[in-house]
Amino acid sequence: MIPHQLQESSAQSSQSGFTIIESLVAIVVVSVLLTAIAPVLVMATATRVQARRIELATGAAKAFIDAIKSKTISEAQVLNPTSFNLAAATAAAPRTVSSSTSDYLISSVLPPTAITSLYCFHNDGKITLPSDCTTYKTNNSPVKFYIQAFGNAVGTISTSTTQIDSGQSYRLGIRVYRSDADFGTLTAGSGGKKAATFTGGLGDRKAPLVEITTEIVRGQPSYSALCDRLGGC
Repeated sequence: MIPHQLQESSAQSSQSGFTIIESLVAIVVVSVLLTAIAPVLVMATATRVQARRIELATGAAKAFIDAIKSKTISEAQVLNPTSFNLAAATAAAPRTVSSSTSDYLISSVLPPTAITSLYCFHNDGKITLPSDCTTYKTNNSPVKFYIQAFGNAVGTISTSTTQIDSGQSYRLGIRVYRSDADFGTLTAGSGGKKAATFTGGLGDRKAPLVEITTEIVRGQPSYSALCDRLGGC
């Protein structure tokens, strides 16, 4: 009789489980933990996405520069505003990268409020002029980035000219913007302000992802022309 009672008691204990109170406590604990780590997970994911976006934008900028250098694409949209003219650097006022219009190597000129003067960089790597952007986007590949290009050909081109002469050397500056950029309120990136890699959200749609300058040499290189474009040597 006693062994039978022990066996019955053992069977009952093996079928026991959590009580409702214990289950509720477990749910509360898990909820608190998830609430604590959720912001970290969101921020890590957003930062990874933004870092990848900037990496791709950098690649697009380099591809654009290579296309300009090789004349694969036209320089028709590379503007040469007179505001890009730089004063000569002196010992008292050396060359700096500042946010002032007269001295900033990238220039503080704002991008347009529409894509009518921006190059388009498509998902398939194709770079198109604004005039061809919509057609190519519709028939071939969506736009991944928009590229603003501007040049400074001080000393080799008339200041009354608003476009770069493809036969002249000049300093090329470009900004790469997201395809979903808020063109109505874009910022110029003055003072080197660009979209930050570290972000807890969708990122700044108003700031450029990348800003790059380089020298485009046409014909015979000239040291004096280079000095003029840099504001003095």
